[in-house]
Amino acid sequence: MELRDNANLFDLLLARVRATPAAPAYRQFDGNRWNDLSWAQVGQEVARWQAAFTREGLKPGERVALCLHNRVEWVLFDQAALALGLVTVPLYFDDRPDNMAWCLNDSGARLLLIEDAKQWPALRDQAKKIERVVCLEGQAAADKKLVLVKAWLPSGPVPALTAAAAGTKDLASLVYTSGTTGRPKGVMLSHGNILSNVVASMRAIPAYTTDRFLSFLPLSHMFERTCGYYSAIWAGAQTVYARSISLLADDIREQRPTVLISVPRIFERIYSKMQEAMAPGSLKRRLFETACETGWRRFRGEATWRDRLLWPVLKALVANKLYRRLGGRIRLIIVGGAAFAPHLSRVFIGLGLPIIQGYGLTETSPVLAANRLGDNDPASVGRALEGVELRCNENGELLARGPSIMLGYWNNPAATAAMIDPQGWLHTGDVVTIRGGGVYITGRVKDIIVLSNGEKVPPTDAEAAILRDAVFEQVMVVGEGRPKLGLLVVSKITDAAQLCARANAQLHNFPGYVRISHIARLEEPWSVENGLLTPTLKLKRNEIEKRFASQIEAMYAVSHVCKPGV
Repeated sequence: MELRDNANLFDLLLARVRATPAAPAYRQFDGNRWNDLSWAQVGQEVARWQAAFTREGLKPGERVALCLHNRVEWVLFDQAALALGLVTVPLYFDDRPDNMAWCLNDSGARLLLIEDAKQWPALRDQAKKIERVVCLEGQAAADKKLVLVKAWLPSGPVPALTAAAAGTKDLASLVYTSGTTGRPKGVMLSHGNILSNVVASMRAIPAYTTDRFLSFLPLSHMFERTCGYYSAIWAGAQTVYARSISLLADDIREQRPTVLISVPRIFERIYSKMQEAMAPGSLKRRLFETACETGWRRFRGEATWRDRLLWPVLKALVANKLYRRLGGRIRLIIVGGAAFAPHLSRVFIGLGLPIIQGYGLTETSPVLAANRLGDNDPASVGRALEGVELRCNENGELLARGPSIMLGYWNNPAATAAMIDPQGWLHTGDVVTIRGGGVYITGRVKDIIVLSNGEKVPPTDAEAAILRDAVFEQVMVVGEGRPKLGLLVVSKITDAAQLCARANAQLHNFPGYVRISHIARLEEPWSVENGLLTPTLKLKRNEIEKRFASQIEAMYAVSHVCKPGV
């Protein structure tokens, strides 16, 4: 796709509408049936939303926020705002009202789009700067700020699309980080930041007009926004919006996507269900494990003559069943947002799924590196995208520089200076090794537990290993400054000694000092609603330790619950 010099994100849509006006763009369920929109229809609706924004008297550079599930209206709002030089502020739909209000106030957003009028009362007294609230559904009630979208959008003839007011260097969006260690920070991303990342991502892992994306990760997260939304426009692919996470399996099977943008958690859930359905030692489990191991050796180019003979049978009995559950047309699965555990790679890649792992941050628009279909090492997060420079500093921390690096943090020059050094290198916080151009993540600069004996433990690696056992619903490793590691657990199993033994069974490949000696089972699951998970489902470690401080002290007051040497 050819774009003008000084292009912006709206130019991307405009070029697509002109290139393939009749092609399918979006599919969405309205409660009764699935509805399709062509690119020409999308362009017409964006023009209507532009006219509504114009009537509000909003000026280029002013902020407008939205809080919706993934749906076509998210795109219409975003594109209309970008075309007028406005700055979009996406909010996580499942975030707490106080966090949303903080982002609204910090950004100075004047207008807010919400899905249902029922969302507004929880925000009204906190979001002081909002002047207009547009809602897709519900009752407007007696609130002068609140208006239904049907009344807000102009009726009558559809106006012409307004030429984009923004340039490449202009601010496009304020994307608030999920705030694992405090209040979210507003990441300032320009049109050029995001657009350069779309182009580089598509050159590394192309998509096509024949592709169908299924969108279910929040559009408020840059991974889905860049790779599943803007990239689909670049490719001219159709996007289907999943009805809900609870119906995701049905939607994948029925809508038959060719491309999935996913996080490891989805595959953890699939794997857990598979494990629950196969009794230990059963023929079904042995067949499954044989298929995974045989397929993995084939992927690695290590297949024996026996593997080559067995694979057609194993593929028919095991692998094809999984492929059909995913609609039977999957061409590409891109996984990001968190580490994809090695055991999941062996299982799902071994069963033939075309899984590509990538890596990035909100602050980098977001993709920095990715594997490629013809050059895929699941132990790595891949090679740098075109135009991105990567290197390690003396501490092994990955540094990045390139056109997708953020402008900075909104109203927070100190945080910006701490993140981006004077030479323009962004400090990712991830400790890596780089071999043959491939990036291999080994830990986090900050998320390192230092035991009292000086041994250093990356907790996320240990937690990922423990979660391979399906009895663990949620876990967090603790032990900073203590002689031994402890584990906070959410599980249906009540016996602490059994939990400890099962956790350590998953840690058998770790160094000897990475063993759980103390354990506390918690009744309360961690969630976004109770403030213990970020909207992207990352652990708020400081908050969890603070909330359960008494339980942590109590578990360390008891002698080891595991037998020595276990």
